[in-house]
Amino acid sequence: MTQATQADARPNVRVVLFGLMIAMMLAMLDNMIVSTALPRIVGEFGGLNHFTWVVTAYVLGTTVSTPIWGKLGDLYGRKSVFLTSVGIFLVGSALCGMAGSGMFGGPQDGMVQLIAFRAVQGLGAGGLMVGVMAIIGDLVPPRERGRYQGMIAGIMAIAMVAGPLVGGFITDNLSWRWAFYVNLPLGGIALLVLITTMHLPKYRTEHRIDWLGAALLSVGITAIVLITTWGGNEYDWTSPQILGLAVLALVALVAFGLVERRVPEPILPLALFANRNFALISLIGFLLGFAMFGAMNFLPLYQQTVQGASATNSGLLLLPLMFGMLVVSLVIGRAITKTGKYRAYPIIGGVVMTGGMALLSMLDTDTSKLASSLYMVVLGAGMGFLMQTSMLIAQNSVEQKDLGAASGAATFFRSIGGSFGISLFGAIFANRLADSAAGRAFTGGGEGGMDLEKLKQLPAQARELVLTGLSDAISHVFLWAVLFTIVIPVLAWFIKEIPLRTANEAPAAAATPEEEAEIALGKAPVA
Repeated sequence: MTQATQADARPNVRVVLFGLMIAMMLAMLDNMIVSTALPRIVGEFGGLNHFTWVVTAYVLGTTVSTPIWGKLGDLYGRKSVFLTSVGIFLVGSALCGMAGSGMFGGPQDGMVQLIAFRAVQGLGAGGLMVGVMAIIGDLVPPRERGRYQGMIAGIMAIAMVAGPLVGGFITDNLSWRWAFYVNLPLGGIALLVLITTMHLPKYRTEHRIDWLGAALLSVGITAIVLITTWGGNEYDWTSPQILGLAVLALVALVAFGLVERRVPEPILPLALFANRNFALISLIGFLLGFAMFGAMNFLPLYQQTVQGASATNSGLLLLPLMFGMLVVSLVIGRAITKTGKYRAYPIIGGVVMTGGMALLSMLDTDTSKLASSLYMVVLGAGMGFLMQTSMLIAQNSVEQKDLGAASGAATFFRSIGGSFGISLFGAIFANRLADSAAGRAFTGGGEGGMDLEKLKQLPAQARELVLTGLSDAISHVFLWAVLFTIVIPVLAWFIKEIPLRTANEAPAAAATPEEEAEIALGKAPVA
């Protein structure tokens, strides 16, 4: 972006950010609202054995499309690409709301339609997530970007709490279809604001889109997501289906790597990983997603079973975690903007997050809500140090022309880490619970899931045994998470402090030891 373009865009930054935040809220709220409405959907359509695909299809569409949207924004300009992703998301939302209504087939086809339309919605959501990050990268120089990305962390915190509450209200007072229709007016406002106020550079390269690379990457990611979704659940880890998917993923990703070395505009430029900071922060993002998404899934389970909270109230009980993440994100964002320093934060974040996981590994049937809330504040604080700082470092490590690809890659590795974490920690939880006689009795019926009504009907002594088994299995998950989070500060230690750019131009080279010494002594200005 030229200086003139920046000057033209800056007066609209706050208004544009308002539209971007609405779009980001859409993507983050959707999955949580829909998860609350799923029991009602299954009650209307049936298909209990396929209902997990309502979530999986969305996750798959998002994960597959994220790096592709990022690269398309680099090639053709972010505004048109981002607005297209918003449009696809809204079309997918409308289609999901109409599933099984007779427009595309009868109620007997409702679950299949919903799964297909959720994949469409997920394709759009992938563009929302990476587009917001990349557009902020276009509008705001890295030195000032921390405080804006802190706001994004705040939106994430609000969405994680508000999602179950909004979903519960919609499910109880309106049709489940409004879990999807609610996106339309919000998305319409975001589109109106962004179309009229967002002014970004328009450019187009002469290179063609790397369709072969995009196809190979999509196949490889799809196979990985299916492995993490089906492994240990639908099929044994050593089953022909899982092993076949593993071979498919390996072949597709190796072929993808070979293709990316030869095309002029690769979907995911492998040269980015030659940059030490980018490679390290990508691995940190993977571990962050692995531990965070994998382990956090078990907090509502603990609250609803051991602590006896309702599904809606369990969202409120996550407020301490969100509070820790929100406060730290905002403070760190302002500190980065003021000082230009960031290297210490992922190191501190990894240590604090590890401490939070270690504290949560002590959960048992006697843990008070106050104690578990304090543990969650610590975990949230660790996440606050890491969430947006990792994106900032990734973006500051690349040239402006690769900003979309870098943002997409950072989001992609976090998502893939989350998929692996959910799968692995789910297997750890199930195996630990299976070792408990009470746990086996409790989970023995139906689909192998936990029947909370059955739990409430058990005699007091039997219920206490089951709760003990559940809390032991959940705490065991957090103990395993420590093994992954403890690697984060070790990796972060090797990140170089590259001065944050004060304008959207090529990144500064790493400071020499002599320059770093002068900066530390105050003899040289920090960019």
